[in-house]
Amino acid sequence: MTGTGAERKEEREFLDWLQRWKQGLPALSVADVLQESGGPEQAAVLCVDMVNGFAHEGPLASPRVRAIIPAVTVLFQRAYQHGIRRFILPQDNHPPDSPEFGCWPAHCVAGTAESETIPELTALPFSTLYRVVPKRSISSGIDTDLEGVLGPVPLQVAICAGDCTDLCLYQLAMHLRLRANAKGENLRVIVPEDCVQTYDLPIAVATGIGAMPHPGDLLHDLFLYHMALNGVEVCRRLD
Repeated sequence: MTGTGAERKEEREFLDWLQRWKQGLPALSVADVLQESGGPEQAAVLCVDMVNGFAHEGPLASPRVRAIIPAVTVLFQRAYQHGIRRFILPQDNHPPDSPEFGCWPAHCVAGTAESETIPELTALPFSTLYRVVPKRSISSGIDTDLEGVLGPVPLQVAICAGDCTDLCLYQLAMHLRLRANAKGENLRVIVPEDCVQTYDLPIAVATGIGAMPHPGDLLHDLFLYHMALNGVEVCRRLD
């Protein structure tokens, strides 16, 4: 950590504040959110990259992502029980020669098991409602069908879940927030903290494999904060 003693003290104070902020995140009610926003027809659940390649198998599969599967599954069930019928799933679906593989190991190649929705979600009885949006980068909105799937009628509520907090989930939530800002639309973008997560790669392990380290806890918290800073509603959970 560089800087003067006062700057370092301020950084430590911010990190302490960040923990208090996260611990104080409110729980929201799905029923209340829908009542305040015009009903379930005005809402959608957008769940990014809950695929085998980030949860169950392959070089980027993470136990931290796998750990949120129960909460994400409950979120889907709760949303359906409250009448939401729009489930949009942006998912990595890379060509074998993707330029992204210069930054990350080859993963979620189109047509492989890694690129498929996790079985915990496909097993839900309403899985035929899912609209999968293939993507070839960490962005759900660049060169994808997301705009067409969202449709011409503005949403009132977009509930975002999935991984990774600081990568694809962040890009999705921010795309929706900034898109609504630019269009002058009143959209609530909601991120339940228990339904998002990122991976962890300690410095020693990263150095040994020639990769960039990735402190999962810190980046998870910082990017939750940054979404909130930009008007995304970050909550502890959606009941």
